[in-house]
Amino acid sequence: MYSEKVMDHFANPRNVGELPDANGVGEVGNPQCGDIMRMYLKIKDGIIEDVKFKTFGCGAAIATSSMATVLIKGKTIDEALKLTNKAVMEALDGLPPVKIHCSVLAEQAVKAAVADYYTRLGIDPEPIVGKIQHDCHDCEGCCG
Repeated sequence: MYSEKVMDHFANPRNVGELPDANGVGEVGNPQCGDIMRMYLKIKDGIIEDVKFKTFGCGAAIATSSMATVLIKGKTIDEALKLTNKAVMEALDGLPPVKIHCSVLAEQAVKAAVADYYTRLGIDPEPIVGKIQHDCHDCEGCCG
């Protein structure tokens, strides 16, 4: 059902934890389905120097959070904002259809953290980041 990469990122997640000096923090999720992701970014000179995450949810939620952090660490803000749920799924060698929402949440968590970064700088993030979807709308029965 799950790829070897999904199982590896679930069993050995990368970049887990909090960043006490984060200058961008974003949280997305849906308490009804149980997947909640919080992403912490340390950005310096437009580069994501460090990234951590804390995810409460199923194995796919943990794996997609882990992979998203791997894909954006060391990248520019612009590169991180180009991260798509499709790229996260491809990097994990796919997800079952009922778990695709987890990759969407991972993409949205990155965007929410970048939006928080811009907000802390006094810049309206919406023209740069776009509208943030804070919860998933496809969670009915996904995590039961």
